[in-house]
Amino acid sequence: IKKQQQDVLGFLEANKIEFEEKDIAANEENRKWMRENVPEDSRPASGNPLPPRLFNDSRYLGDYEAFFEARENNAVYAFLGLTAPPGSKVGVYIPHSKP
Repeated sequence: IKKQQQDVLGFLEANKIEFEEKDIAANEENRKWMRENVPEDSRPASGNPLPPRLFNDSRYLGDYEAFFEARENNAVYAFLGLTAPPGSKVGVYIPHSKP
């Protein structure tokens, strides 16, 4: 989990994308908010959703796998719901469906 979190944060920082990191380990309110805002169809079959989970305000974007897939397809800005800076590769993010 830590490696995935560092991967997401490193990408956002390197691309100067503003973000707010919410610690769910030390803050019960953040943990509760994340659990309530991850859609039912994106939750694990058992247990609680694990970080990292990405949101744009309160709109759920996806988990690390979705972020990684968007990054591999040069579609992170579309995934994040942001306008890509001039000169960047813009890709189109099409979320994969889960079985």
